Amino acid sequence: QVQLVQSGGGLVQAGGSLRLSCAASGRTLSSYVMGWFLQAPGKDREFVAAISWGGGTTYYADSVKGRFTISRDNAKNTVWLQMNNLKPEDTAVYYCAARSGGGFIYATLRRRSEYNYWGQGTQVTVSS
Repeated sequence: QVQLVQSGGGLVQAGGSLRLSCAASGRTLSSYVMGWFLQAPGKDREFVAAISWGGGTTYYADSVKGRFTISRDNAKNTVWLQMNNLKPEDTAVYYCAARSGGGFIYATLRRRSEYNYWGQGTQVTVSS
């Protein structure tokens, strides 16, 4: 079992940047595909980005492509989400997630049910 602890987030003006971190304990992260999701008030949790086991392949939701970057360092057991050019519509609680098993198939990576472990969530608020 792996425990995910998130840090980062906060309040930023539109156009600004934030970096979210997700640190794992219990097991090495190299065994997991890692993803980030967001949940806006009153809405379902939705996919943001995913990264393959070694970090060589990434996949993004269209809404964040070109603005957000997912990365990982398995030696540090940490995954990051760098968010640039933030928009008010990016305001949400962000969650990191770990997925064991399966391949790096885009259609499945977008599904919440594919992920086995979740971080506690961190609030990101973008003011206009």
